[in-house]
Order: sequence, then C-alpha cells, then structure tokens
Amino acid sequence: MSEHQRNTAFLRLCLLYDDAPERHQLEERLTQVQRDELCVRRAVWLMVLLTALATTGLCYSAIFLGEYPQNESPFIIKVLCELGLASLICLMAFLGLEMIYRKQLERRREECRRLAMKLLESRLGPPGIPPSPAVAKEPPVETFNKSR
Repeated sequence: MSEHQRNTAFLRLCLLYDDAPERHQLEERLTQVQRDELCVRRAVWLMVLLTALATTGLCYSAIFLGEYPQNESPFIIKVLCELGLASLICLMAFLGLEMIYRKQLERRREECRRLAMKLLESRLGPPGIPPSPAVAKEPPVETFNKSR
C-alpha cells in the first residue's frame, strides 16, 4: 500500500465519525476518482505491454528476416509498426489522464482534511495554542549522591 493510499484510508476512517450529507458526497466522489485512476493505471500497463511486444516483434523480424530492409515490408511488419505507434500514442494520452486524476484525487484528499478538521473542531473545540519549548521541558531530575 502506497503512502497516498494510506493517507486516503486514514482520512476516510476519520470521516466515518461524521454523518453529514457532505461527507457522503465527498466519499462517493473520492471512490469514483480512485476507481478511474486505477482503470487508467491498468490501461497504461496494457499500453506498455503492447509497445514492448511490438518492439520485440520488430527486433525479431529485423534479425531473422534477411530480406527485411530490401524488399517491401511484409504484412506482419506493417501491423507491428502500427501497433507500436498506436500503443505509444495511447500511452502518452493515458499518462496525461492519470496525472489529471492524480490532481483530482489530491483535491479530494484536501477536502477530506478540511472536513475532518471541521469535525474535530466541532467535537473537541478549537485547537489550543501549543506550549512553548521552554515550558514543555520537564524540570531536571535531582540525583542523590549516595556516600557510604
């Protein structure tokens, strides 16, 4: 589990203490963005796999087909080139889409943080002023010299 996933899970647990309609809407939007991001991430991996397969097929053809550079390209070479190019184009588009979903997810997390802070303030009151470092220090512990 990544750090982002742990943060999101923690924020969701914090929000379970609130039963406001805003929390339910935020949870639905957060779930939808996470689902969309996962789908795009799987599509990215599929495009990486297809690009690797097309590249491997072209390399295999270049090595084992002796007449490859001189003659017209066989049908399979054309298909591999088209597959490789199409998968690279799709890969770039999916990476851009993944960045957009990542930003949306970050905005939803920020909304979760804001709602969690609102919930904490409503239940516990406004946060107090943290003690200064000088006051927070404990007095030194006296040591007794035991002489016999």
